[in-house]
Amino acid sequence: MERPASPQMASSSPDSPCSCDCFVSVPPASAIPAVIFAKNSDRPRDEVQEVVFVPAGTHTPGSRLQCTYIEVEQVSKTHAVILSRPSWLWGAEMGANEHGVCIGNEAVWTKEPVGEGEALLGMDLLRLALERSSSAQEALHVITGLLEHYGQGGGCLEDAAPFSYHSTFLLADRTEAWVLETAGRLWAAQRIQEGARNISNQLSIGTDISAQHPELRTHAQAKGWWDGQGAFDFAQIFSLTQQPVRMEAAKARFQAGRELLRQWQGGITAEVMMGILRDKESGICMDSGGFRTTASMVSVLPQDPTQPCVHFLTATPDPSRSVFKPFIFGVGVAQAPQVLSPTFGAQDPVRTLPRFQTQDRGQQLQQKQRDLEQEGLEATQGLLAGEWTPPLWELGSLFQAFVKRESQAYA
Repeated sequence: MERPASPQMASSSPDSPCSCDCFVSVPPASAIPAVIFAKNSDRPRDEVQEVVFVPAGTHTPGSRLQCTYIEVEQVSKTHAVILSRPSWLWGAEMGANEHGVCIGNEAVWTKEPVGEGEALLGMDLLRLALERSSSAQEALHVITGLLEHYGQGGGCLEDAAPFSYHSTFLLADRTEAWVLETAGRLWAAQRIQEGARNISNQLSIGTDISAQHPELRTHAQAKGWWDGQGAFDFAQIFSLTQQPVRMEAAKARFQAGRELLRQWQGGITAEVMMGILRDKESGICMDSGGFRTTASMVSVLPQDPTQPCVHFLTATPDPSRSVFKPFIFGVGVAQAPQVLSPTFGAQDPVRTLPRFQTQDRGQQLQQKQRDLEQEGLEATQGLLAGEWTPPLWELGSLFQAFVKRESQAYA
């Protein structure tokens, strides 16, 4: 895969929470007849992010569900989901369900104040939508309905110091994608039926609004942010006049991500998306200061409903040093217990004196990682092309098998 030059990112404080980037490619931007979804989750560098499988379930009518901070009404049936989530909370940064719906969540700050009270986190809304929807559009309705009823709020870090934000979402299924951006309980959404799109911790929906909160425009007019006559540009009207440093950095990452998608237009594959998520020059893959890319995900959602959706998850920090391991919903799917970041034990370069001198071993390990990842890519390409037809139980255990093999590579 020949790699286009990486756009440069504007500098920012190394301790500024730079947060996340989400990408989607809808044919004809994709090289194959599939929607391709990708996300990097940037979180505190010492926070563990797990990959959690939750099977489908049925629930007692009237029962309650405990999310990170508050309870909500449970529904009678929930779908099976695979989630990449900070281990301390209930929701997730990104994930997919058995119907081929994928969602990524990002932080955003707007003119609407962030509530001080505890409510649903954006990550809670993401998981709730995956468990309750069978399409991207249905997931959008789930999120906006819960947002209207419960609101969003509460600490977003495992820390006593307050750090809260509102949320933006990228939702995708086999046929289309949606961008959903919120400001308190208000929201706007944009439908993506072809081409490539990305989001990066800032409002990005302008006048191309496909759906919106019924009071969005009247609220903006009442606040004096819109005169009621000119074009209604959601991002321009609701974005902060004075942007914090983290959002200025996000603006540069958004432009860099959009340019990388443009360079690959018509040729976007899972491998291309992995390369974008690994791009350090643009800041999309970050590893500096207090925050880093703690987990990554790429999903291939074939338009042909007879083909399975394939979800690649790292389950480890920094995609440039990680293996994207394939997961497919099916019979025999179970929780992989080894999804915490592995260590090299006493032979780790940081434990060996003189420190950081065993560079050859690191290069050999990276080659093993890429060989293993390539095997997963080739296997799933064969599956989607009809050249490989394994039994359902083998598909269900695919992710766990690759986790075990990656662990063996570190031994």
